Amino acid sequence: MAKTIFEEMGGTYTQVGDYLLPDLKLPEEEQQPIGVWGQRHRRYLKEHRRATYTTLLTSGKLNSYLAGIDRQAEEMFLRLVKQMAEVEGVTEQLKANNQMEWVGRMNNIRNRAMEIVNSELIYV
Repeated sequence: MAKTIFEEMGGTYTQVGDYLLPDLKLPEEEQQPIGVWGQRHRRYLKEHRRATYTTLLTSGKLNSYLAGIDRQAEEMFLRLVKQMAEVEGVTEQLKANNQMEWVGRMNNIRNRAMEIVNSELIYV
């Protein structure tokens, strides 16, 4: 029996009953930690951009792509929070004088920064 193209490329088969099924597996991928931003983007890709998700998954690039998105989003978030706090005068002095006001204003800033990151990086 002649070898198939799959066998010539190093592929193997497993016999299941009367059928020969190809032994397929995804390429090895370097495992990198993925934070909350990367997980949100993965969920978005799975639900709304299935073709992109499948392409990244089958090419073995999904994990590194999500880790990159996570790093970019975290850097953007921290930069935005710092810039907004400076512009609005939310300082350590305010924190020392009136903690509740500082917490409320910082929560407001963090929420706005989170919305910006979500709209510009995560859900696009």
